[in-house]
Amino acid sequence: MAIVKSKVDAVIVGAGWTGAIMAKELTDQGLTVVCLERGPDRDTVPDFAYPRVVDELEGSVHRKYLQSLSQETLTIRHGVNDTAVPYRQMGSFKPGTGVGGAGSHWSGAHFRPLPEDFTARSSLEQRFGKKFIPANMTIQDFPVTYEELEASLDHFEYVCGTSGKAGNIKGQIIEGGNPFEGARTRDYPLGPNPNYLGAELFYKAAKEMGYHAYPIPASNASAPYINPYGCQMGPCNACGFCSDYGCLNYSKASPNANIWPVVRGRKNFEMRTHAQVMKVNLDADKKKATGVTYLDAQGRETEQPADIVLLCAFSYMNVHLMLLSEIGTPYDPVTKTGTIGRNYSYQNLNRVQLFFDESVQANPFIGIGGAGATFDDLNGKQNDPTKSGFIGGGIVWARQPGSGPVRGISTAPGVPNWGSGWKKGVKEAFRHSFYYEVQGSCMSYDDAYLSLDPNYKDGFGRPMLRMTFDWHDNEIKASQFLVDKAQEMSKVLNPLAMKGDAKKDGTHYNITQYQSTHTCGGAIMGKDPKTSALNKYLQSWDVSNVFAPGANAFPQNNGYNPTGLVGGLAYWCAKAIREQYLKNPGPLVQA
Repeated sequence: MAIVKSKVDAVIVGAGWTGAIMAKELTDQGLTVVCLERGPDRDTVPDFAYPRVVDELEGSVHRKYLQSLSQETLTIRHGVNDTAVPYRQMGSFKPGTGVGGAGSHWSGAHFRPLPEDFTARSSLEQRFGKKFIPANMTIQDFPVTYEELEASLDHFEYVCGTSGKAGNIKGQIIEGGNPFEGARTRDYPLGPNPNYLGAELFYKAAKEMGYHAYPIPASNASAPYINPYGCQMGPCNACGFCSDYGCLNYSKASPNANIWPVVRGRKNFEMRTHAQVMKVNLDADKKKATGVTYLDAQGRETEQPADIVLLCAFSYMNVHLMLLSEIGTPYDPVTKTGTIGRNYSYQNLNRVQLFFDESVQANPFIGIGGAGATFDDLNGKQNDPTKSGFIGGGIVWARQPGSGPVRGISTAPGVPNWGSGWKKGVKEAFRHSFYYEVQGSCMSYDDAYLSLDPNYKDGFGRPMLRMTFDWHDNEIKASQFLVDKAQEMSKVLNPLAMKGDAKKDGTHYNITQYQSTHTCGGAIMGKDPKTSALNKYLQSWDVSNVFAPGANAFPQNNGYNPTGLVGGLAYWCAKAIREQYLKNPGPLVQA
């Protein structure tokens, strides 16, 4: 028989960025809140603390800070007629586990979307007509605008101590920033991080090509900083261990360092770790959630009654919980009906590597996770799909998060993969090479979706989540176009050798390769309950006391990293709960 806990005002599933934001905002309002985290408790001390040596094998190979795939994973297939098989080894995704979630081991790149990213479909239809968009492409406008979200995006940047250079403050274009960005109310809280050599050369090459390079917005502190909650950050020391690792120096923004210290001691808040949420419990007519069922640290079935349920897990796990809990109607790719699982998308990522002689000291072991340089001349509305051949956009960026012998050392074209020739190639390349990446948007399609697998079950006896996804011609063309532009620009620097990895025609998605952890969609926000799972406030259309903030809400993915928008949407959602929902519980938007 299940253990039944005392009822609380709100229960949060997951202790990453969105969970921390919701906990802070709702406990500020006086609500009693319980957060359920499936992994262990983690904090800078003792988990990431100096002088403990950062271990590449532990973090980048054994994946200490990531979800255990032996208990909970998903299955993957390319098409609806294929058989899905389980994802057994970390590759494309890096779902976190433990307090902080993926927010503890992210790199720090912290972009805002462009205003036109919120109007993906209507902008294209206005420019090129409704017939221009392929029939199988299911992109949608967000139900919220950049202008509506600006205050939330700004607040998240100040919580994170984001380092950068504004390009548009209240409509005034600022030299050195991004001239294509939406208007900001103020500059970033901190100035840009210092450049590494590859970024300095990136500015030179971009200028010669006529591109408008600017510093990557990075939540890696460029100076000492105290955020609005009183949490202190120290300047980044460029140790090269951001991605896959927690920060030892309180320099990289994370839920652990920037929000949880304020919430943990509150009397109206409780954090329960090693708590695996199994499902959201619904009343008889499935219109209201009554709480959640989870397995506690001892494996005991436990019920946590609550008036509000907040799904704040990794994006596709929010979708999994909604499917398991029968919240909404599962998407059917044959009839094109249903909303849960619909519009799954990913990110289009490729790399161009440059190799120089010994006079160029790149020192790739030095690194700041999110810092570097980029430009938006090929992104958003700057991309003309009639000329580039693809819908969407993307960025080329110079970023050096740090590399080492375990994570891998790139070698020039023609170098063998083993033996004395490989050793010689490593010696020649390691300190004298760097890379530029191209990161492109990923559109959504009617055959890319998430569902429950009919064959495989996870370690808890539940049907696994099944992902049906493959690259489409649009994204392959985008990869080829952007890599070509990056290589064209890089020739200005006269490298000894250069190699790019643009997707070839007919390329299939390979989940075993890391291509960013930017998995989006599946429980999207929208204006129409027939084609979206959530309304503009991230509230379920079907169960009004369930909210699901996260990248699962994106109708498609733009050319940027998603974290900035994820945080902004979480604050937007919390504001709606505080100012509207609590006064009159029920649907905030009428269907």
